[in-house]
Amino acid sequence: QLRHLFGSAVPAFPPKFYLAMTKSMADERRSQLEQYLQNVTLDSNITNSDVFIGFFRKLQQDTFEIQTQRAFLDVYLADGSNLRLDIQTSDTAQRILEVTFCKMGLSRELIKYFSLFFFQDRDDGALSVVKKVAEFELPYVSLQSMKELHCKLGIRKWYMDPSLDTQLMDCRASLNLLYIQAIQEVKRNWVKPTEGQMQELELLQKNANKAKFLELIREMQFYGYVRLDPCICDYPEEGCSADIYVGNNEINCCIKLPTNQTKEVSFKINRLRSWQVTFLGATQDGEEDTLELRFEYNDSGTWQWIILHTKQVSSLS
Repeated sequence: QLRHLFGSAVPAFPPKFYLAMTKSMADERRSQLEQYLQNVTLDSNITNSDVFIGFFRKLQQDTFEIQTQRAFLDVYLADGSNLRLDIQTSDTAQRILEVTFCKMGLSRELIKYFSLFFFQDRDDGALSVVKKVAEFELPYVSLQSMKELHCKLGIRKWYMDPSLDTQLMDCRASLNLLYIQAIQEVKRNWVKPTEGQMQELELLQKNANKAKFLELIREMQFYGYVRLDPCICDYPEEGCSADIYVGNNEINCCIKLPTNQTKEVSFKINRLRSWQVTFLGATQDGEEDTLELRFEYNDSGTWQWIILHTKQVSSLS
């Protein structure tokens, strides 16, 4: 159906094996299907089509045996408050976002600057962003499938360029969303202010000067970035651990080398040529899925593959 609607814009579906598959054949088939899905979902014309949305709606509901019915869904803001929405279990993330905007009095024109995320409040006080919710995903169904992770659904701004904040400053509701997210980023140590900057921020927050607060924080390192949980990478050598910040058109990695030295590396988005996400199976204790992100990067004129092992792959890819 997608081929009929979009022609050559849709990649060829991976061929089937008609004989009994060995494990290596099954792995190859799974890899091909993963790559096919990644390529298809890059085109918003396809993912926004009724055919695509209808297929994935049915797939998600059938997989988790959830019928379409009325339900209530909590959407959390960065300050911990929440909006309770009256929805249908079959509503997509895009629909949930539209309902959230309506309830908050936000213009639909601003919806492109925000997205829904699944996140966890960890026992150590850290915030873990589990994944960005795809527009065609059914948030209610996904939350039911992740009950053991104790995830919440939240709304956050989602763009790489912090200067785009200025597009949202004239609307009181969007200004407040930016402000409470910025405060959260400071409290969670995602932003790196100097001691002097921190004192200025505290004074501006005390005086509830939201616009000046945001103007100042835009000057600080890692403002507007998403910080991921520590992960394993193979750069500059295998077995390194890394703290990753994603934002401002870069993937910034603070890498701990086997020698216990640290190295900060910035992978610029415009120097990435391709990427691939692979599901490697569950960890040995069976509690978490292991995901691998490979991206091809131009390092001083030479293309090389960089590999990251993180469950938060969707925030990178």
